[in-house]
Amino acid sequence: MDVGHPPSILEQPFVRFGREVTNDLPAGLRREWLVTNGLGSYASGTLAGPPTRSYHGLLVAALEPPVERTVLVAGTVEWLIDGQASIPLSTIEFADGELGARIELGAGGDPGGHPQLDSFDLDGTLPVWRFAAGDLLLERRVWMPADEQATWLTFRLIRGDRPVLITVSPLVVERSFHSLATARDPDVEILSNGAPQLPQIRVRLRPGGPVVGLAATAGSVARDGSWYRDIDYREERARGLDDRGDAYLPATFRLPLAPGVLVGIRMGLGSIDGEPALDPGASLRAERSRQAGLLARAGATSASPVVQQLVLAADQFIVERRPAGRTVIAGYHWFNDWGRDTMIALPGLTLATGRPDEGAAILRSFAAFVLDGLLPNNFPDEAGSEPNYNTADASLWYLVAIQRHLDATGDAALLEELLPAIREIVDRHIAGTRFGIGMDPADGLLRAGEPGTALTWMDARIDNHAFTPRIGKPVEINALWYNALRCLAGWLVDRDGPASATYRALAERVRASFQARFVRPGSDHLVDVLDGPDGDETSLRPNQVFAISLPYPLLEGEAAARVLESTERSLLTSLGLRSLAPSDPAYRGDYGGDRYRRDSAYHQGTVWTWLIGAYVEAHLRVRGDVAAAGAILAPFEDHLRDAGLGSVSEILDGDPPHTPRGCIAQAWGVAEVLRAWRAVDAAAASTTRSVGQRGFEA
Repeated sequence: MDVGHPPSILEQPFVRFGREVTNDLPAGLRREWLVTNGLGSYASGTLAGPPTRSYHGLLVAALEPPVERTVLVAGTVEWLIDGQASIPLSTIEFADGELGARIELGAGGDPGGHPQLDSFDLDGTLPVWRFAAGDLLLERRVWMPADEQATWLTFRLIRGDRPVLITVSPLVVERSFHSLATARDPDVEILSNGAPQLPQIRVRLRPGGPVVGLAATAGSVARDGSWYRDIDYREERARGLDDRGDAYLPATFRLPLAPGVLVGIRMGLGSIDGEPALDPGASLRAERSRQAGLLARAGATSASPVVQQLVLAADQFIVERRPAGRTVIAGYHWFNDWGRDTMIALPGLTLATGRPDEGAAILRSFAAFVLDGLLPNNFPDEAGSEPNYNTADASLWYLVAIQRHLDATGDAALLEELLPAIREIVDRHIAGTRFGIGMDPADGLLRAGEPGTALTWMDARIDNHAFTPRIGKPVEINALWYNALRCLAGWLVDRDGPASATYRALAERVRASFQARFVRPGSDHLVDVLDGPDGDETSLRPNQVFAISLPYPLLEGEAAARVLESTERSLLTSLGLRSLAPSDPAYRGDYGGDRYRRDSAYHQGTVWTWLIGAYVEAHLRVRGDVAAAGAILAPFEDHLRDAGLGSVSEILDGDPPHTPRGCIAQAWGVAEVLRAWRAVDAAAASTTRSVGQRGFEA
């Protein structure tokens, strides 16, 4: 009996593939899934099954949320036992090039599980696999319960009239998610081996290390103790890094599977004792209900499937930072929380999703970290480490995020609370602060940078070599500076009139200087950096678009149109803006290779998805063509079914076919696409209402 899919979080799965993708190994390896728990922990892997990154795993736990992320369960080896037949469901790629689910290199035999993979879809953000073996159809699911350091792996026989057996062997490791070197002193305790208690084990791979508790909902468990050697991680090799790893197989669970019955294994950080009851059905219902609630809160229950998927993707980045409060993971798999990324992403992650209270909490959290007028650039991976402040724009983006939040909520109490930090930021920039950041009294423009630093979002650096140092007066820094002054002047009108007038006068001086110096007669684009060590840098870069996209634009009319046209002509691609025009001698259209090659190309032509938000905003402001703005965003519908499934990649190659690169899920990419999409929808609805009203009046 085929009991079919359970009701989906979305009316229909937005991301769904049949055998045209699931049985095509390269296509299945290109696509990756991600689930999170709101603490910085996650589970992730490829659609096809084989891990390809050191960052893949079924339990990657943030030991000190949201940092110290450690791979504890790298994967599982699964077999379907039907009478005398053993059918692999897992696929692992080994260093000798062989694929399979077997343990001994050279043993040959099984082809792995991906040939049995009949379909794959996302239920909201939750991956669902269906395996077909003869007349049997088996469903496999993975999810993480919110705020729990655990992952569920479940199975359900949805077609077949006889009981079968699933064997699951967890591959346990203990290593930083940046590394493939694992601890090798295993200690395994089998707590129960079947009825009347459920099969459970505890594993610790080194004395004093974290404990992994694994418990099944039925069946039995038998001690193993084998090692899987030389597992191949092809994406790490492509990035010029170590590409072989080992994993320990402590035991094998045997789970009886009857038609329609959900069974599974809970993999958690710490002992099983005191953990929630092993009820996968209740846990799954709770997570699906939570995600449905996110759509309702965003007012997206009837929105387009693209908006719905982006609303759910946005949730994956908002996490707890202990003990400071809420924060934003910049990107999965490897980024932690960054000040700049957080403030750029915040409107899309919280305002476009109906979560302003969480946005306010994050704004409050970061206010506590303001130092010398600067917001942290990033928080290190190690708990207790001091944040880094080497950024010229995070604190300025903070004020823009506050302005957008106030525009949406009118939260005067929040503004009162944040005003001391806001005034410290602006006043320290006027007086001068760290890293050469300060206002030039000659023209009111903001300068930033010292040798060996890279303080803007174009911050790629190896050791003391900055690939795009941009020392001087960068164009977007000064657009942000103008907006910061205008914001503060507006906030103080009824609180401190003289101070408001002073900041407004300074803003007008910045505006005049900007128009006089960044706009060059005969040039179709703005200067990128003024007054650098070697003079002005006039390369065509996307940074100019912020002069016309931010809440207070610096250019209007023909000047704004020229900026938009030059950006469109040389930088616009299907999924974002190039970081440098292809006509520039320094342009690099391929992001592949080792760290040096990648970092040297990072901002020299690579496409950045997050920039599409500013571009669409500028397009609406300058041209007012809602349909054209919507068409610019349309390719993201296809992108959500590629690379990081249901999410937005960090970057892409500058050259066609614009292969996705970098993080598979990037906070500001998701946030800015969602913010722009909802802005276009709102503009379209407004136009429709306006036309309808005029028709009625006529």
